[in-house]
Amino acid sequence: MNIKTKFQLSFMMFLEFFIWGGWFVTLGTFLGTNLKASGGEIAQAFSTQSWGAIIAPFIIGLIADRYFNAERILGVLHLIGAFLMYQMYQTTDFTVFYPYVLGYMILYMPTLALVNSISFNQMKDPAKEFSPIRVFGTIGWIIAGLVISYVFLWDSPESLEAGMLKNTFLMVAIASAILGLFSFTLPKTPPRVDKSEKVTISDVLGLDALKLLKDKNFLVFFISSVLICIPLAFYYQNANPFLTEIGLNNPTGKMTIGQASEVLFMLLLPLFFTKFGFKKTILVGMLAWTVRYLLFAYGNAGDLAFMLILGIALHGVCYDFFFVSGQIYTDTKAGEKYKSAAQGLITLATYGVGMLIGFWIAGQITDSLLLEDGTHTWEKIWVYPAAFAAAVFILFAIIFKNEKIEYKS
Repeated sequence: MNIKTKFQLSFMMFLEFFIWGGWFVTLGTFLGTNLKASGGEIAQAFSTQSWGAIIAPFIIGLIADRYFNAERILGVLHLIGAFLMYQMYQTTDFTVFYPYVLGYMILYMPTLALVNSISFNQMKDPAKEFSPIRVFGTIGWIIAGLVISYVFLWDSPESLEAGMLKNTFLMVAIASAILGLFSFTLPKTPPRVDKSEKVTISDVLGLDALKLLKDKNFLVFFISSVLICIPLAFYYQNANPFLTEIGLNNPTGKMTIGQASEVLFMLLLPLFFTKFGFKKTILVGMLAWTVRYLLFAYGNAGDLAFMLILGIALHGVCYDFFFVSGQIYTDTKAGEKYKSAAQGLITLATYGVGMLIGFWIAGQITDSLLLEDGTHTWEKIWVYPAAFAAAVFILFAIIFKNEKIEYKS
């Protein structure tokens, strides 16, 4: 792969995740402060990610893989996304905001698969070449958070009161328009499937991989994956509003520690996986969710702020040790025949079903612990997902039988 192509793919990844990190992290805080949305309404907005994850396979499997070049679809989706983001920037009412964010996420979620497809199409050895490209996505997410907190100060108490957090949508609309136009200059990635070839709903959703659930161990892993996404939803939905409400300075910028941690633990994962095996690795990932939420429950923005920072920094363990090792396990169990179907099924079950349930539960609990002055009983809110993650940890530890799985990059 030549230098020009590397730059193109790296810049594409940077903008793809700059866009996501530039509005999604602060979404809960924006909705609560600017639109005075309830916990249930905030849950509805976050649930659009899950609906996007459920609908994305249809856009990719029935349209992108069969009729159009991937880079062209990427360009069109981001240009439409730029328009929807600008509409969200101008919105002052949740009922008007919701259709825009739903439409946006239905268009954005497929782009996550498209940027991977465009990248892999240019690589001779993706196992070695993909990581140095994909890391620019993480850098993009981090830069977005730092810009919000330290350059424009949009999440400072004064800016929040003035409603400045809406500018994140304008920033992302501009970035989305740039990526939309830039996408048409990317290397050509033609359709992978002959349009005359019959594709079923079962193929699109990865339902052929349901056969793998006959394996008791895989069934336990599958159910655990769905269940652990319920506490995961609490973090996405509540972390930024929580840190903002209790008065932690530059909360969005500080949350980028989680993405830096993700890169670090991605490097450590092969060592841990090889030494301790799959079951212990995934148990550490589950336990990290419980520890993180307990740190949030009992930390504060004053003398115990280090507990909050540590909770954020655990993101790498929470995500990499569970989800990445889970992808490796799924790949190993599925074999060549069902490899793509199995990964698609796990994504649908976790980011689709699991987090859809999680966002709803998080919204209900957050609303039930709202105080008259507009603040929340955060200690109790965080204890719920901590206890739930601990229960999933115990069930997995008891029921899942240890088996040897080779680490695959």
